[in-house]
Amino acid sequence: MQTMNRRSFLKVTAGAAAAAALLPRALAAPPRRLRKAIMYSTIGMKGSVLEKFRAMKEAGFEGVEPLGGMNREEVLAAFKATGLQAASVCCHTHWEKPLSGPDEATRKAGLEGLLLSLRDARAYGADCVLLVPGVARNGVTYQECFDRSIDGIRKAIPVAQETGVRIAIENVGNNFIMSPAQAVEYVDAIRSEWVGWYFDIGNAGRVGPAERWIQALGKRLFRVHIKDYRAKPADPAAPKSAPVKLLDGDTNWPAVMQALDNAGYSGWATSEQPGSQAADVETARDLARRMERIFAL
Repeated sequence: MQTMNRRSFLKVTAGAAAAAALLPRALAAPPRRLRKAIMYSTIGMKGSVLEKFRAMKEAGFEGVEPLGGMNREEVLAAFKATGLQAASVCCHTHWEKPLSGPDEATRKAGLEGLLLSLRDARAYGADCVLLVPGVARNGVTYQECFDRSIDGIRKAIPVAQETGVRIAIENVGNNFIMSPAQAVEYVDAIRSEWVGWYFDIGNAGRVGPAERWIQALGKRLFRVHIKDYRAKPADPAAPKSAPVKLLDGDTNWPAVMQALDNAGYSGWATSEQPGSQAADVETARDLARRMERIFAL
């Protein structure tokens, strides 16, 4: 066996280092560990739960985010038949029966919906439930929404612990939590490892750069919704245009992906694009491929 002398060793290692420096970032960096899922409520095609699951599987998705309160046996059968996984569960009562509701009956119904969603998630093998915490309008002030929704979430934490399913707060158009600082304040006020954030990239883009939210939330991120947006509002007098597709809007996707990397985020990334973009296998396949392109940025 020949022995490499010191001069040869240094020459070889220097050459290898130079070659590595020339590699594209996509080859040099470790692969981004994001998995494609889609919200069940945004699957635009008609059909049974199983038919919709099969179409999304064929389109290239790995997971689905069902709603709470669906026929549990039907959903379980669809997961088993297709091999898809439950990325999370979306609470089904949080808009009509918000935890911030002005009356006790509404808030109680909202809490029951959240508890059922947590139990559905456990049955499906998911470890996260999406929750819109409240709505600050129709006579409900910001502070009332803050206090009432936190009270409801705290009541749900024992069931979150029992089921092993976390509660993830989503930023939406509810006149509530409009900045990264407010998002951090809200989650930290609950003081529980069982509560974090379900970050909607498109929703955040309308009130500030999404990457800034990610930077602020950091390890509080439990899930992300992949959604695009247009910064310029549509002209109300103009003909109605098609919803913006991923990569055709104003989201700074490279900055968003870098922010997710910096936050150490990995796992499910769920599409919440309009149903017209998952109206059949072909449109859903285009959506899945656009997500793949984003993940590779």
